[in-house]
Amino acid sequence: MVETRGLEPEEWELWDSWTRAQRLLVRELERGLQRDCGISKAEFSVMVTLLRASGDVMRVRELAESLDWDKSRVSHQLTRMEKRGFVERTEYGADGRRAGVGLTAEGRDAVRGALLVHGGNIRRHFLDTLTPEQSAVLRTWSEQVAERLEPR
Repeated sequence: MVETRGLEPEEWELWDSWTRAQRLLVRELERGLQRDCGISKAEFSVMVTLLRASGDVMRVRELAESLDWDKSRVSHQLTRMEKRGFVERTEYGADGRRAGVGLTAEGRDAVRGALLVHGGNIRRHFLDTLTPEQSAVLRTWSEQVAERLEPR
């Protein structure tokens, strides 16, 4: 049976502090990508996923699954990124459907530069604020939550 008791005031305070810190951190990191690299968080997510893909091309369906986005969101995002010259779609199969996508040279350059800048921002706004002990606890806790919510 699922426990239904409410939270104590100090538990609500912890929850509120954590969600506020997460929201502010994510906002600052997204602003940094836009300000420092000229790309959105969505563009960064797509480009990093494609950069890590084997063979330089992914099927659109695989990209959507990897990002945990619906296919129409991926399709609209790819259209915008294609116009910016970051990605190109490829045809698969005899029917000529545009089912694959890969990074262009411009997209590879953009994401490699963004990885350095974004990594620096993550370090400055997050990692440098933690002691080694806090990092270890946070990593363990994060892995436990992820495993509980999305078992492998």
